[in-house]
Amino acid sequence: MPYLAQLNIGKLRYPIDHPNTQEFVENIDRINQLAEASPGFVWRLKDDTGNATSIQVFSDPMMIVNMSVWESIDSLKQFVYRSDHIQIMQKRQQWFEKYDEPFVVLWWVTEGYLLTLSDAKQKLALLTKKGATVEAFSFRKTFDPLKSA
Repeated sequence: MPYLAQLNIGKLRYPIDHPNTQEFVENIDRINQLAEASPGFVWRLKDDTGNATSIQVFSDPMMIVNMSVWESIDSLKQFVYRSDHIQIMQKRQQWFEKYDEPFVVLWWVTEGYLLTLSDAKQKLALLTKKGATVEAFSFRKTFDPLKSA
C-alpha cells in the first residue's frame, strides 16, 4: 500500500525563542498531537523534544521543517485544511517569511520505506525545478499513487 509523504519548510522571521514566535511555539505540541490523532496519520519527524524545530536540514538556522507520512492525500488535506491546523496556517505570515518557491512537497512512498530528510530535500528541489510531476507534487496538482508508488 503506498503512503503519502510530505515535507514543508519555513523560514522564521525571528529566532524560535523570540517573543514574536511565542504563539507559534506554544501551539506546536497541540498541533502535533492533533496530527497524530487524525485519521490516516502514519508518522512524523520529531526529535527528543517531540517536534522537529531543532532538526537542522538547511544551512540557514532560521529554516525549519516538518515531515510526515499519511495514508492518503485526503487524510492529509483533512488535517491541514479542516482541523484546528488551519488557524495556525492562517497566521503563517506572522512567523514565517514569504517564500517564493515551493515550500510543501508531496510524494508517494511504499509501506516500510525509510524516509530521509535527504530524500525530502531532493523531492522539494525536483518540484522547484520541474513543477508537479509523478515524483514530486503539491496539493494543487496531485497524482494517483498507483502511477507513482
